[in-house]
Amino acid sequence: MSKNTKKTSGKVATLAAETLNSSASSAIAKSLAASALAQNGTDKQTSAEMEEIAGKVLGSDKYSEDTKALAASVLSQANKERGY
Repeated sequence: MSKNTKKTSGKVATLAAETLNSSASSAIAKSLAASALAQNGTDKQTSAEMEEIAGKVLGSDKYSEDTKALAASVLSQANKERGY
């Protein structure tokens, strides 16, 4: 199995923490933020479920640039063999 060794950057980790602490953040944004933080400094990879959510966010016009940045980070840390 091909391991994706990418990790969440400091900038995205900060955005993720801010997102989780904001009452104005959507549930989707908070899920993406939690996934990004879970991968900060670890070898964890994005789950198939989060890959699907992140892909939908990136393909939609209804999400903010911050939410899309979280989605892009989560997706970049996906399992290479699933091919997202």
